[in-house]
Amino acid sequence: MARRLRSVELDFAESAPVRLVFATRLSAAPGDVYRALAEDVADTPAWFSSVTAARPLDGGAGREVRLRGGVFFRETIMARDPGRRYAYRIDETNSPGVTAMVEDWRLTPDGSGTAVRWTMASAGPALFRLSMRAARPGVGRSFRGAMRNLDRHLTGASKP
Repeated sequence: MARRLRSVELDFAESAPVRLVFATRLSAAPGDVYRALAEDVADTPAWFSSVTAARPLDGGAGREVRLRGGVFFRETIMARDPGRRYAYRIDETNSPGVTAMVEDWRLTPDGSGTAVRWTMASAGPALFRLSMRAARPGVGRSFRGAMRNLDRHLTGASKP
């Protein structure tokens, strides 16, 4: 059953009770990475294996994302700074425990490529917070795999 989450502002990404932050470097340019994250939403399952479907909503003001296992999110885009930042708030989900969530993608030029930093900021009861902290290694593996796939997708490199 879908539930509405608490509406939080963008600064929640820095102040949330649980913040999972991951970083990597891609060889693709920041503008290309931004387009894949923010504009080519329907292509997300091609490079992020946890995502089974994604589509823009409300003329691009929001998104709906479905994950393996049946979890879904309805999101509101909160920050769009092409080539630099893309952030959104989760407004509705069927994921248990979470009461508020923001995801913040920061892109920085790094030579001819892009340094990517992703923050998943969330709140919920004690058991949820403990579960999220325990999930950090798995979420990190998922992020790193998705970023490798995205880089291959953007640069046209074949999979090993």
